Amino acid sequence: MILPVIMAGGSGSRLWPLSRELMPKQFLKLDGDFTMLQATLKRLHGLNTQTALVICHEDHRFVAAEQLRQINQLHHNIVLEPAGRNTAPAIALAAFTAIKKGQDPLLLVLAADHLMGDHLAFQRAVAAATEFADADQLVTFGIVPVTAETGYGYIKRGQNIELNNATAYQVTQFVEKPQLDTALAYISSGDYYWNSGMFLFKASVYLKELQQYRPDIHAACERAMAEVNPDLDFIRVDQQAFLACPSESVDYAVMEKTNAAVVVPLDAHWSDVGSWSSLWHSSEKNSDGNVHKGDVLSLDSQNNYVMAETGLVATLGLQDMLVVQTRDAVLVATKDRAQDVKAIVQQLSELGRTEHQSHRELYRPWGKSDSLAQGARHQVKHITVNPGQKLSVQMHHHRAEHWIVVAGTALVTIDGVETFLLENQSVYVPLGAVHSLENPGKIPLELIEVQSGTYLGEDDIVRFSDWYGRVEVK
Repeated sequence: MILPVIMAGGSGSRLWPLSRELMPKQFLKLDGDFTMLQATLKRLHGLNTQTALVICHEDHRFVAAEQLRQINQLHHNIVLEPAGRNTAPAIALAAFTAIKKGQDPLLLVLAADHLMGDHLAFQRAVAAATEFADADQLVTFGIVPVTAETGYGYIKRGQNIELNNATAYQVTQFVEKPQLDTALAYISSGDYYWNSGMFLFKASVYLKELQQYRPDIHAACERAMAEVNPDLDFIRVDQQAFLACPSESVDYAVMEKTNAAVVVPLDAHWSDVGSWSSLWHSSEKNSDGNVHKGDVLSLDSQNNYVMAETGLVATLGLQDMLVVQTRDAVLVATKDRAQDVKAIVQQLSELGRTEHQSHRELYRPWGKSDSLAQGARHQVKHITVNPGQKLSVQMHHHRAEHWIVVAGTALVTIDGVETFLLENQSVYVPLGAVHSLENPGKIPLELIEVQSGTYLGEDDIVRFSDWYGRVEVK
């Protein structure tokens, strides 16, 4: 059986301001009703697979868990990386996880931030790849190119191989991102595919090849998996051992060195959504070539990508532009500079700002909070607590709080006294009071929180107990 391994790391800085460090593109709804992570899992429907393993960074654990819960895919199946170490170690963690369970499945390695327009074509390619992976080959999926793209790596194919009516090709070369004239030559030759970064191989075969070519990565990941700490829906590896692991891609570590690499062609309207311009290319456009998301009004404007998260965005006389409006930031750029958005992110970091790190809306293990207004001595938040969830038992040294319930039912405990609050009811939490908030109902609890005091930082929280094992505020 196939074990999907979903790589949900990465920052997606080229999609700022929508993508942030704490909410990167794989957790965003960029194309339809589902986030990219959710869409990746849903395109597996129809394949004979186990419950997927999702590998993500520690900082994204609660976002990933909530998104899996929403589509009934949360089954203690999130592997947490203490720090990013690229794809070769991440896949090794998944392989060791399967081997420890006494299994040797085919690992279907997928990125959580790709679009795939033709799910049936994707599943046919996986079925073909299965024939070769079962025969101990390491399969990579090569995207049939439609343009001379200079933003992708390429795979050069060699002799074709037939196995049980399935076709693959020997891999003769992995090529870095080329110059335009080189990319044009690749396309005209018909012997090159875009490198998708997707793979299928046996867990044991991958570990064997990794041990041969990168024994240091193999050893570090084996040590990291020797002492696994189960925590809620997460699988925590040994932090010290994993931090000692070198950072390396699976291409460099294994695929470019092994003699067992084959490529299966994939023509499924694929995109890695690497920039706003690539998202414009892959999105449905109106008669003027515009892509509109949200409340957008355009006049005499052509070939633009315009997104409005809150409020109306109007354009007049724009051509080939990107306009992305979020709650706390606006990006305006020409499409041909889309790859340079990461320079804005770098500048924000150098200036000590926070707009590259998080949105105004933050996800927590119990739900989410949205900062509506903030002054020197006050802050207003919209709090959403999921059904059956509870905030930590805590107190604050420098602020008091008012809670006004706007939907659902709240169970509030202040200095040991429990009170149920319904819609339009409120409560005052004095400075220094030990308090907690719980949603005992079946629908989300929504309330407005008004904080007032001399210091409103998130680190002014003393936790006495917490369902989620948090020692400090994330």
